[in-house]
Amino acid sequence: MKKVLIIHGPNLNLLGQREPDVYGPVSMADINSRLEEKARALNMEIKIVQSNHEGEIVTTIQQAMTWADGIIINPAAYTHTSVAIRDAISSINIPTIEVHLSNIYKREDFRQKSFIAPVCVGQISGFGENSYYLALEAAANIKK
Repeated sequence: MKKVLIIHGPNLNLLGQREPDVYGPVSMADINSRLEEKARALNMEIKIVQSNHEGEIVTTIQQAMTWADGIIINPAAYTHTSVAIRDAISSINIPTIEVHLSNIYKREDFRQKSFIAPVCVGQISGFGENSYYLALEAAANIKK
């Protein structure tokens, strides 16, 4: 059974309340519930983590080396600022997929540069909550 770590970055705990015109009306709890259903259907085991702290995300990525076959990460604001998260991903041998609810390339200039994407196998953005579900399907088919 493939095991995948899903990381929600800063402020994603406020989904459904925070800028619903940008991020949609769905809560993180709703997304997590649907991810768990989809994982069962794909015969996958997932662990879901949300953190507003960069160092905690780095530690979570490093700890995944001992058990995960894949990582799905929405680094949120850290997408555009975190060399530490980028280096953590590049330091492990786990295929990682970057996801975003909004299309970061249609947003402000500073949001259009991802420090994370170059060390990932791919990026899915702009499909709202479906970005996560598409990433989970992709993770099911990636070879480690």
